[in-house]
Amino acid sequence: MKVVITDHGFKSVDPVRAILAAAPAELVIAQCQTPEQVMAVAAEADALFVQWAPVNAAVISKLRHCKIIVRCGIGVDNVDLDAAKARDIPVCNVPDYCINEVADHTLALALALARQLPQIDRRLRGETWKIVPDHPMPAFREMVFATAGFGRIARMVLERARGFQFRLAAYDPFIPDEAFQKAGVQQLSLDELFQQSDVLSLHSPLTPQTKHLVSAARLAQMKPTAIVVNTARGGLIDTSALADALRAGRIAGAGIDVLETEPLPADHPLRKAPNTLLTSHVAWYSEASVPQLQRLAAEEVVRGLRDQPLRNQVNQ
Repeated sequence: MKVVITDHGFKSVDPVRAILAAAPAELVIAQCQTPEQVMAVAAEADALFVQWAPVNAAVISKLRHCKIIVRCGIGVDNVDLDAAKARDIPVCNVPDYCINEVADHTLALALALARQLPQIDRRLRGETWKIVPDHPMPAFREMVFATAGFGRIARMVLERARGFQFRLAAYDPFIPDEAFQKAGVQQLSLDELFQQSDVLSLHSPLTPQTKHLVSAARLAQMKPTAIVVNTARGGLIDTSALADALRAGRIAGAGIDVLETEPLPADHPLRKAPNTLLTSHVAWYSEASVPQLQRLAAEEVVRGLRDQPLRNQVNQ
């Protein structure tokens, strides 16, 4: 059997190779960036191991006998799920890795912005010494830390925020009321999410319904002291509208790890927006998360090749 790694950013794929050897499977490694490049290497594949490469309907139509597509990560917006389902090709992700890493990174961004660390650092380096901040700084215990989404990562973020005595809230129309009550988290409507959040942390999948969830109109609903954090998917935010809101002082800050276009273009207005912390899609990373991701993704590929029950199919 033939497994094609369409692309990857790992230092080594030896852990994947070792697991696939048990299938057994021939491994083809590529670094595709376009659908055409994927088609060129993947037509005869029995399985695709995908990181960022686009696997659209055109690619899927060329797969002659593919048994499984595994996205090496959590999000699956670079794979056409409907096209794969129409061909009876299961698409799987790895939703249960880097949960702690993303939660830690999310809270680090939120805390740094809430305590105005970037602004105070720049001020001090500019030879201004003041023992009070330039802008209002609410106490954490008086702030609403809310998440858009109430899945694995959102819940871990909120548990960390609980330790800092934030008031916890979340919006997720797909989670039953009892789950919020059991977790001790206030359930919000979408309007309430934007109106009440002091820290709004995004943890929703990117779908046609959630694209630009944070829009100019939604940003206008927020408190001028509010902070937006995104460690989920870049397309959840209209980043041009976010940059405008930051420049106009309509919100107080933003911590952004994921963007609609990566890498962030040199002329993007977000680069010059005030009170902003930008990181380069690194929230997922630790020395432990990489081998875990490779192992879980490769094991799912092997299950697909062997027609065994799959752990994380997303297009059922």
